[in-house]
Amino acid sequence: MAHLYNQSHSILVIQRIRQLLDEGQIAALATVIEAPLGVGEKLLIDYSGATVGSVGDAEVDQIIQNHASIFLSSRDQARTLRLNDLAPEIARARDISILFERVEPEPRIIVCGAGHVGAALSSLASKTGYRVTLIDDRPEFVSHERFPDQKIELVFTNDWAEGVEQAVGNGRGVSVAVVTRGHNEDEACMRAVISRAVDYLGLIGSKRRTDIVLNRLRQAGAAEEKLERVHAPIGLDIGAVSPEEVALSILAEIVAERRGGKGGSLSSWRRLGREKERTAKR
Repeated sequence: MAHLYNQSHSILVIQRIRQLLDEGQIAALATVIEAPLGVGEKLLIDYSGATVGSVGDAEVDQIIQNHASIFLSSRDQARTLRLNDLAPEIARARDISILFERVEPEPRIIVCGAGHVGAALSSLASKTGYRVTLIDDRPEFVSHERFPDQKIELVFTNDWAEGVEQAVGNGRGVSVAVVTRGHNEDEACMRAVISRAVDYLGLIGSKRRTDIVLNRLRQAGAAEEKLERVHAPIGLDIGAVSPEEVALSILAEIVAERRGGKGGSLSSWRRLGREKERTAKR
């Protein structure tokens, strides 16, 4: 009977994971990897806090559920914790280790504009493991002859706002790079996505050009907290010049946002330490 009970739980967990991925939602999957009993039992906690499955103990389930929101708010893909560290006052939590895993759709990038930068960004992002949607209002710019990579979804649209809205969906797991050819196209794309809860939104252009678009959105009623999340000008400062270099700077910023990176030099601490040593010797 216990075997059938566990099997039933596993089926429900798998079904819910599939549903969440189809909906573009996130969840935490907790698996018992060390315990006197119940190794392999699973508890799935979705973005709303609802659960499916059980590790076999209601009190331990609650400990796991309480920690799930903390895990999901981090950038970790997986983390192993001993429940004794989370709830030392609970005797049954001793000698139990849980593997937390993030359940989320594969990362997506919506590229608005199939010019030189958009083309380079789409190709680079696809090779890096992102699911890419490339949108343009010029059919010859989103042709399979130009983009033979079948992993890049090509979208021709007569209406930027409509095309972007359909591509973005609810925004979960989605990064949007607006790299079109002009103010009007930029603004149409930004209007379509500014209110969506996307993971990243970047706008190409100089400070002046991006200010024009952002001010137009502000005048149209866009919330200030939404505007403050826009990366404009888009990308990290790597001194990029060519379209390929600009694409690299954009993708680097998207990855940093997704992973919680700071975008600085990993070796800066070494140079800072040497500078402090030189200063101390003076």
